[in-house]
Amino acid sequence: MEDSRKKLQEIISECSNIVFFGGAGVSTESGIPDFRSVDGLYHQKYKYPPETILSHSFFVQNKKEFFRFYRDKMLCLDAEPNAAHRKLAEMEEKGKLKAVITQNIDGLHQKAGSREVLELHGSIHRNYCQKCGKEYPAEFIQKAEDIPRCICSKGEGKCNGVIKPDVVLYEESLNTKTMQDSVQYISNAEALIIGGTSLAVYPAAGLIDYFQGKYLVVINKSPTPRDRYADLLVQGSIGEILGEIVV
Repeated sequence: MEDSRKKLQEIISECSNIVFFGGAGVSTESGIPDFRSVDGLYHQKYKYPPETILSHSFFVQNKKEFFRFYRDKMLCLDAEPNAAHRKLAEMEEKGKLKAVITQNIDGLHQKAGSREVLELHGSIHRNYCQKCGKEYPAEFIQKAEDIPRCICSKGEGKCNGVIKPDVVLYEESLNTKTMQDSVQYISNAEALIIGGTSLAVYPAAGLIDYFQGKYLVVINKSPTPRDRYADLLVQGSIGEILGEIVV
């Protein structure tokens, strides 16, 4: 383990065009549950499976149940960035890291200070009225009773349109520009660091195929499908591992 962490330090010291690709494991150390670990949402008991609730068709047909689950399990507004988020922000500030590409929707990378963050699955912090397009913060969704509805004026009354979180649900497509920008960053990267992801969710995980650089690094607690292609594997807590790096 010590050798692998030393090698990681050498790679980060050497490279000036690094891209980070991360998943739920980056935020679990901030207290946000993931979906696929032993203690994740997929292993808890609900009336409906999480992948059903977090689907476009379920949102359309059963908004009340969707928002009950969404508020309970997805809106972690009190979460704070951990050592991994902070180190990545520092790496960007020092000119080492060019972009963070994340599957997370919690906004913790931005809260830590990262500026170039590509959110593949959207963000809980962006919400919009499906009728008039008015934007609302996550706090509005959290405080609303049952189905959050738009309160802006429309004619003689309120708009009353349903407010939808700008998160990519199952059955929905990823944002085209976000995908294109991610491909460009990964294609041009000298080093790609993959961290805290099982690489099981497509099409996001397929972005790794565009990497042509010098060092492919995987940091994760459990094996991933890309381990055999990696130039460096570092197993353990991503916050602890990145927190040790000197930029």
